[in-house]
Amino acid sequence: MEEINQILKQNSFKFKHSFGQNFITDINLLNAIVKDANVLRTDNVLEIGTGAGTLTKQLSEATDKKVITVEIDKTLEPVLKQNLSECKNVEIKFGDILKFKPSELRQWFNNEPFKVVANLPYYISSPIIFYLLENNFNIQSLTIMLQYELATRLVAKPNSAQYGAVTVLLDLISNVKLIRKVPRTVFTPQPKVDSAVVRIDVDKNKWQVDDKCINFIKNSFVMKRKTLQNNLSKSYGVEKDKIVQVLALSEIEPLARAENLSTEQFVKLYNNFSKLLKIN
Repeated sequence: MEEINQILKQNSFKFKHSFGQNFITDINLLNAIVKDANVLRTDNVLEIGTGAGTLTKQLSEATDKKVITVEIDKTLEPVLKQNLSECKNVEIKFGDILKFKPSELRQWFNNEPFKVVANLPYYISSPIIFYLLENNFNIQSLTIMLQYELATRLVAKPNSAQYGAVTVLLDLISNVKLIRKVPRTVFTPQPKVDSAVVRIDVDKNKWQVDDKCINFIKNSFVMKRKTLQNNLSKSYGVEKDKIVQVLALSEIEPLARAENLSTEQFVKLYNNFSKLLKIN
């Protein structure tokens, strides 16, 4: 990818640590990510973190539909104009993805379904994932590059150190798979940690729960080393003996912690809790 390095040099581009900029220039990895995302000719694609446009270009070639790419760094504009000049189905939006109104983002694709493909900055990966999944967008899947440590949290199993609220919340509405580990050496500049590609296939009907279940799970993990009865009692102002009764009804040990429960157990506990006790 000597061409892109030359373009960056010609435009006197300087990498900005504050934006977590680590660009992918390995053509084999770029092609692998597009394949991991299963981008078809009929797919709309949202890319977050355009960078130098190397992944954008491969996405543009993979589909006949629209590729909208969001980049926070406006100084990349001349680089992208040069590198993406032949990509007629690409539209660049400059700004912070989290600052765009959900209604605005829906209009980009005229409410049609789309796939997300992104090399996410490490410092803001989780907020972006939740922004995309909690705003009821018509997303089919997310194929994202993440810090390896976060990737292992997304696919963790109960009773493991990596298992947490994000694991359960994703499992409520999707199927998550860690596709490949990516060494730090394929990025420019090279980060201090390895990465991984994760595929999240959205399935909003996977579990039949309402929106309040999301806060219930977050409250269950609010102090990870505390028991469920302590966390739920403090979060909802309910006496512990009543919570112990609901735990027993849900066939869960009275001193269980959130990290001990599978998604199925959380759904059962939430349903019993919401029926018998107050949920705000």
